[in-house]
Amino acid sequence: MSNTLSSNESNPSGKKKIIVLGSGPNRIGQGIEFDYCCVHGLLAIKEAGYEAIMVNCNPETVSTDFDIADKLYFEPVYWEHLWEIIELEKPEGVIVQLGGQTALKLAKRLHEKGIRIIGTSYDNMDIAEDRGRFSDLLKELDIPYPQYGTAYTADEAIEVANQVGYPVLVRPSYVLGGQRMRIVINDEEVEKAVISLLKHIPNNKILIDHFLDRCQEAEIDGIFDGTDFHVMGVMEHIEPAGIHSGDSNAVLPAFNLTPMEVTTMEFYAEKIARALNIRGLINIQFAVKEGKVFVIEANPRASRTTPFIAKAYGIPYLNIATKVMLEDKKLKDFTIKKQLKGYAIKEPVFSFDKFPGVNKELGPEMKSTGEAIRFIKDLRDPYFRQLYKERSMHLSK
Repeated sequence: MSNTLSSNESNPSGKKKIIVLGSGPNRIGQGIEFDYCCVHGLLAIKEAGYEAIMVNCNPETVSTDFDIADKLYFEPVYWEHLWEIIELEKPEGVIVQLGGQTALKLAKRLHEKGIRIIGTSYDNMDIAEDRGRFSDLLKELDIPYPQYGTAYTADEAIEVANQVGYPVLVRPSYVLGGQRMRIVINDEEVEKAVISLLKHIPNNKILIDHFLDRCQEAEIDGIFDGTDFHVMGVMEHIEPAGIHSGDSNAVLPAFNLTPMEVTTMEFYAEKIARALNIRGLINIQFAVKEGKVFVIEANPRASRTTPFIAKAYGIPYLNIATKVMLEDKKLKDFTIKKQLKGYAIKEPVFSFDKFPGVNKELGPEMKSTGEAIRFIKDLRDPYFRQLYKERSMHLSK
């Protein structure tokens, strides 16, 4: 029997190349928002003089249109496929910040193989992603954060929960969209939550955080170039603490936080970006209780709200961030002028009609499938007033 020779239709060019990893199929926790990030990243790479290569496998996205990237690999965003592409193309580096958690999870393999990660280094991204390491960093920086502990069994989790104090948030490390997160109030609920978590995600490290009840949540998206830090936007959530940020209505700019609270958030955000040596994008989640600002988590990548802020302010933030990652430009090279008059409200989009058996009650695990934008002139707008009224009803329960 003769051997069948394989053929390869992809002929690498002699140009310098950058690979951008997409987010794969749309799913709860990440979707079309990250495709916006990838598209604008690809265009920025072209403007910087590189050959832009896209790796993604979603036919419903703009990043997989034939005329966006110089070359498209319509392949699953898995390591085995990516490694073959890297061996063939020999790129200058790979961008993982634009494709959500799916792309970010491949950073470890890239680092182990010695492939250059464009932007923030793997180790610094891992500090932000590993909730334990990140909390240790916050302690070093003297930044307040909810008390926490780690466990690998239900018995250890109960012990930690009693140390940090109920209510607690039980969650696995390295997850997408708050998967398997639960707010619990006693030992029995901790045991049930941990057993369920380990059944679906075996051998995962479990984090138990003290849950800051009845507090205000907010977030900052920023860009750091190694020298300067720019706050893209401060968004204040309308829903109370306990609702995943992806499921919360959020207002840009903040409407009810004091100037001191906003300034403190911006100060902490820059402090964290410098400590992590961020190059490009970072998203930081905050909780504000009785005037004290706590840091909940940091995401060393584009967030779901990065496109929202770019559209609301009319600024090409993804283009700017990508050129910063490439070390092609510094923030001082751009003229950034925010154009928003009034406020922009981020509205979560749900698809419960397509999933009738799903529990519609919102909590720390994300359930929305997208987001929309609504502009209002001022806080007297009837839509905003109704949202705020509903929030007050939540808090009074």
